[in-house]
Order: sequence, then C-alpha cells, then structure tokens
Amino acid sequence: MLSNLKNDLLKASEHLHNEFTKLQVWRAHPGLVEWILVTAYGNTGPLKNFASVSVMDSQTLSIQPWDRGLIRDIDKWITDAWLWLNPQNNWESIIIKIPLLTEERRRDLVKYAKKLAEDGKIAVRNIRQDYLKKIKNAELAKTISEDIAKWNEKDLQKTIDDEIDAIEKMLKHKEEEIMKI
Repeated sequence: MLSNLKNDLLKASEHLHNEFTKLQVWRAHPGLVEWILVTAYGNTGPLKNFASVSVMDSQTLSIQPWDRGLIRDIDKWITDAWLWLNPQNNWESIIIKIPLLTEERRRDLVKYAKKLAEDGKIAVRNIRQDYLKKIKNAELAKTISEDIAKWNEKDLQKTIDDEIDAIEKMLKHKEEEIMKI
C-alpha cells in the first residue's frame, strides 16, 4: 500500500533541492538563470532551451542566445525575474555580474528559503493525505483489516515526520549558507 510513498516523497524533496539550488545568487551559477521562462517562436521554455549559459568567473555569467534576435527579449526576461540582476547586453551576448549580497538581501533570501521549505512541507502533507485516503478506502473496501490499516497509518506518519525533519535540516543548512559571509 505504501510502496510508492518513497518515490513520491523523493520527487518532493528533489523539487525543493532544485529550488534551493537557484538561491545561489551570490555566486555565478548557470542554475541562477537557466530556469527563467522564455517565449520565442511561439514556444515557452526555460532559457537553457534558447541560449547557452556559462560561468566566466565566480561573479560573472555569460549568456549567448542561439538566435541573436532573442537577445533583447532574454535581457528583459532576466531583468523581470525575481533575482534583481542587472544584465549587460553587448548585442552578441549578455553578461551578468553577480553583486555581493548585502545583509538585507541575505535576510530576504532566508525568508524566501523559508517559504520554499514551507511549500515543500505542504507538498509532503498533501502526499500524506493522499495515502491516508488510499488506506481508508482499502479498509472500507475490506481489502485490508483494521489492524493493518492502523499499522500502515503509523508507518506513513513516521515516514512523513522523517521527511519533514529532512526538510528542516535542508532549510537550516541553506540558511547557514546564505548568511555566511
């Protein structure tokens, strides 16, 4: 009954991890901008589908669109993203200098990380609700006994508690990473 639980929780955990990876705003990292949605030729997709993103040095990213006609649009999409980056367009590529973080910006990033962690916990709780419904339905359909249903519920709750603890640890680690000077 709980056979797919680990896979479902792994997907939620990986999503949170990917979101936390995007918070590396103080270091040049292609993941900072690759996810930004770009619309070109009637299609919408991540920036990495329309340009190559490379690291020039620890504080500088270079974006080279495969079609130079998109350079102005990519510049605008990056400016409009939540990253507060200021792209410099030289009409062949876009250069992004990653600014050093101020104390206020670090606090804002920690708040955002806490929001992401809370969203991750909500996803885990939604998974718990789905599995509780499956257990109750199986019990009502008499495919499992009441004792097995109770055992499954306890096992489910323990697994969910462990996953929420893991999210808390990821958040604590990310907070320390962001606040480290």
